[in-house]
Amino acid sequence: SMIASALFAYLNIYVGINTAKEFGATPALGGIIGGVVLLPGIAAPVTIPNVLDGKPLAAGQGGIIGVLLAVWLLSYVEKWFHKHIPDSVDIIFTPFFTVLIMGLFTVFAIMPIAGWISNSLVGGINWVLDVGGPVAGFILGLFFLPMVMLGLHQILTPIHLSMIQKMGYTPLLPILAMAGAGQVGAAIALWAKCRKNKDLVRLIKGALPVGILGVGEPLIYGVTLPLGRPFITACVGGGIGGAVVAAFGHVGSIAIGPSGVALIPLIANNMWWAYCIGLLSAYAGGFVATYFWGVPKDAIKGKVENPTPEVSERRAAEKHADNLNMPSEKVEISFEAPVSGDLEKIEEVKDDVFSQKMLGDGFAIDPSNGTVVAPVDGKIDTVMNTKHAITLKTSKGNLDVLMHLGLDTVELKGAPFEIDVKPGDLVNAGEKIGTMDIAAIKKAGKDPVVLTIIANMDHIDQVSKVEDSPVKAGQVVFKAMTK
Repeated sequence: SMIASALFAYLNIYVGINTAKEFGATPALGGIIGGVVLLPGIAAPVTIPNVLDGKPLAAGQGGIIGVLLAVWLLSYVEKWFHKHIPDSVDIIFTPFFTVLIMGLFTVFAIMPIAGWISNSLVGGINWVLDVGGPVAGFILGLFFLPMVMLGLHQILTPIHLSMIQKMGYTPLLPILAMAGAGQVGAAIALWAKCRKNKDLVRLIKGALPVGILGVGEPLIYGVTLPLGRPFITACVGGGIGGAVVAAFGHVGSIAIGPSGVALIPLIANNMWWAYCIGLLSAYAGGFVATYFWGVPKDAIKGKVENPTPEVSERRAAEKHADNLNMPSEKVEISFEAPVSGDLEKIEEVKDDVFSQKMLGDGFAIDPSNGTVVAPVDGKIDTVMNTKHAITLKTSKGNLDVLMHLGLDTVELKGAPFEIDVKPGDLVNAGEKIGTMDIAAIKKAGKDPVVLTIIANMDHIDQVSKVEDSPVKAGQVVFKAMTK
């Protein structure tokens, strides 16, 4: 209780700091505005009237929505002062005038308006759940994952936080969490019906445990979505789970973040049992719908007609792995940095597919320039049409190596990349094979981190990092010993 209170009592300040970072304002000023919303200097009998209805403002009125709006406006005010105040006194007057103006504007304008918005949203959602019941839960569970794919789920975060501040819990999250549970059920059905499809089973084995814990992206983008119909039947399972949770009513989460079984400890009012029944219903719904109506014939035969780029990369990297003979003796293979920059632990990469080593082990580099070189001697196997990924086979050890240029850069359709090699080309470690426009990648909102992954880890006895940051392209940074 003490820890939870410490978090939520000052949540507005934390949100203010991070919102300021996002909009390019000074984090400390964002934190101050977040604190202003709490009205720390006002105590009874002194009150501040709400300009909308004349009633006294309540501490925290407007909540997270008010902080987001206020700090967003603060970023423009601060930038205006930076531009017009002389550098010699900028450090003194810009923060002072920014906080003074935005502090007053927040109290007298933003808090009343944001409070009305917040109350309307919370009231509207509760009304929909009360009136719609299981039907509303089914629709929410059914369509949540398509919302995630479009990025629309981000708008729910301030709504969740507003509901937690007003009600003590958010009834939306347990319902929406059923969408991931439907994916789990669908994956189990695919595993049961497509056991001969080794590639698919391998993907499911890697993605299913984290899917049960609430991380659904590997199942979505690696398993159900590439197959088409299983994604739809998985969404149906999510809808069934959402309907069950909504039917119980008052099943809410006291915090946001996890889903799946990881959300169970956060369920309010001892309604964890209802949430668990919802999970089991979503598992069952996704399984039944997929097993009987969602498995494509090609998946049973071990073939997917239209795989996503992520699956294509995996297949390309493992194209010959299953047919290779193990080396007769151990071979140590040195990997050079494909770009100059800061060496990062692969476990810290902001993509679960890589950080959880679902595609294999390796290393990551945050590039400082755009020149890309071959990390090892070998033969180019594939170059993706979108130019963001290259696979090659090493000259020693018969290792399949995936080079992935940036995260989610497949969406950029090759624009920031120039690749100088083609399948079949022989390359030497340190030889230039292409360039990437780091500025363009960042401008598009993508992470330019460059990953080098060994896909057929069943051939590897041990790996070791041999250098620390920063590194230069062509410098040995990683070694792998074959079995």
